[in-house]
Amino acid sequence: MVWLPILLPVVGAASVALLRRHRSWLGPVAVASLVGGLVASMTAAVSGPVAAWSWGGGIELVLSVEGPGRVMVVLVPLVAVPVVGFAAASLRHDPALARLLGLMTGFVAAMELLVVAADFLTLLIGWELVGVASWALIGHDWRDPARPMSAKEAFVTTRFGDMGLYVAAGAALAAAGSFRFSDLARASDPQWLSMVAAGVVLAAAAKSAQLPFSPWLFSAMAGPTPVSALLHSATMVAAGAYALIRLQPILSAVGWFGPVVVGLGLVTSLAGGVVAFAQIDFKRALAGSTSAQYGLMLVATGAGFTAAGMGQLTAHAFFKALLFLGAGIALHTAGTLDLGSLRLGSTLPRVAVLFAVGAASLAAVPPLGGAFTKETVLAAAFEAGTWVGAGTAVAGLLSALYASRLQLLGYGRGPVITVATPPHRVEMGALGLLAGLGIALGALWLPGGEEFVAEVGAGALAVGEPWELGVSVASIAVAFGVVWLLWRRDRLVGWAVPEAVRLVLADWWGIPTVARALVVDPALRLSSGLARGDRSVIDAVVGGVAVGADRFSHRLRRTVESAVDRLVHLIGGGTLRTADLSGRVDDGGVDGAVEGIAGGIGFAGEQSRRPQTGMTHHYYALLTVGAVFAVIVAAVWR
Repeated sequence: MVWLPILLPVVGAASVALLRRHRSWLGPVAVASLVGGLVASMTAAVSGPVAAWSWGGGIELVLSVEGPGRVMVVLVPLVAVPVVGFAAASLRHDPALARLLGLMTGFVAAMELLVVAADFLTLLIGWELVGVASWALIGHDWRDPARPMSAKEAFVTTRFGDMGLYVAAGAALAAAGSFRFSDLARASDPQWLSMVAAGVVLAAAAKSAQLPFSPWLFSAMAGPTPVSALLHSATMVAAGAYALIRLQPILSAVGWFGPVVVGLGLVTSLAGGVVAFAQIDFKRALAGSTSAQYGLMLVATGAGFTAAGMGQLTAHAFFKALLFLGAGIALHTAGTLDLGSLRLGSTLPRVAVLFAVGAASLAAVPPLGGAFTKETVLAAAFEAGTWVGAGTAVAGLLSALYASRLQLLGYGRGPVITVATPPHRVEMGALGLLAGLGIALGALWLPGGEEFVAEVGAGALAVGEPWELGVSVASIAVAFGVVWLLWRRDRLVGWAVPEAVRLVLADWWGIPTVARALVVDPALRLSSGLARGDRSVIDAVVGGVAVGADRFSHRLRRTVESAVDRLVHLIGGGTLRTADLSGRVDDGGVDGAVEGIAGGIGFAGEQSRRPQTGMTHHYYALLTVGAVFAVIVAAVWR
């Protein structure tokens, strides 16, 4: 059962690839596989299955649906179903639709593997598959050279952070002799556990776009809008926060872990909030809000209240997917993402209403579920410290500012535009489903909601004070008032600050510029210098050695050829002389001896015929002489 949430989307991706010529089947097959995966995930969340596969050498890949994984394993396909359905409808004329839907479905499978991983090795496999799939999806429109370049920037940035997870896996093996999460509790050396925590924090910060890695989300906006919706809500960007939530009970034994995670999340939530409020690109503004919202999850997790972080992750998945899909419809309708050129509320009133549900959830307006989960984060922040709580309250104020700004600029009332192709009913259904899920989370405000979140999230919740809710509501009212005032004065797009200042703030406080000046450009200059040095020094040395070797080989060849020729001639001449001598010896010696023997035999034959006269007394005489000779020989031999 633990494998089905992974395998069913894989089967769906393969089926989409096989049916690529039957375009009308692509969307239904992809969505059906995800629905099947959702059913399997819900079953697994209830039963909590565990599976292990031996890789050899004492290494096992372990899968387990437990703790916050019970929520996450359901959340991923639950969000993916409407998003993939939206993609199939909105991009139905895309010639590469099969590749897109296949990759998105496989992306879900990779995320599910990451979610159910119970050891660092399995986590790494899922982690890397998610990264590769996101690279391919961001660069989907590869014929535009800027898209693959943006995909590479996002991939390289997250890959840098991924190195931390490799370090964590190695340290876990050294500390516990195993990659399993559960075995880390018996680690005897705190230094190894501290190294594990450092690696996980680095990897999570890069994956969830926390400072200083946040700008990669702008590069990721090069992908199709449904890809951005899936990427930001329940898959790749959520992976970092989920890893911290899953491992917090173990890593909290490291003294610095909690404060570092809280500080990282709080700084990012404040900086990202300003970025989202300053941006005039629809998708980039949403990307800034993504970093800020995941920062709030890190605040709750670092404070030790993982159920609050998991609750915020769940609510965020619903309303962020909804908001990105709304941005996609705006782009399709107006042909631009410039917030100063939209105001589509009068043109698309139904979309405006559904988008408003997501914006209100982002602003944490009660009684929506996003408001409940944000209050649990605020309570956790005040438990961590007064200043942490105050900073989180300011981050909440910024959330209300940029959420209401997005609603007015994106789907506020404006001139009616003639729409050639209105949103498809499947697109509207996807928005409606996500908005309904966000509204349904409002049931958490009912009695027993906190206990339910704590039980399902497998963690603790801080007990909030009534005045904290009052602070939140007051900050929302202030934010709405400021945005309305700026709207009325027609300054909501560019603010009332110098344009140069706004541009710096909108571009992640100038971090990309600083990174280019301090890291990218020096690295490029260094690489160019090394390339020139390679050509002028190393290549010259190699070329010189090659020329010298060639000359030496020519000289050696001439010398060797001369010596060998002389030796061959010498051997050949000696051989000929030896043959000539042997010929003369053969003619004069062997032939002479043979002829002499033959002559002797002939002579003996002639002489042997002479006694044969036919006279008997001659024969008797010969016999007598022979007998005497035999007697003498016998006597002498004795």
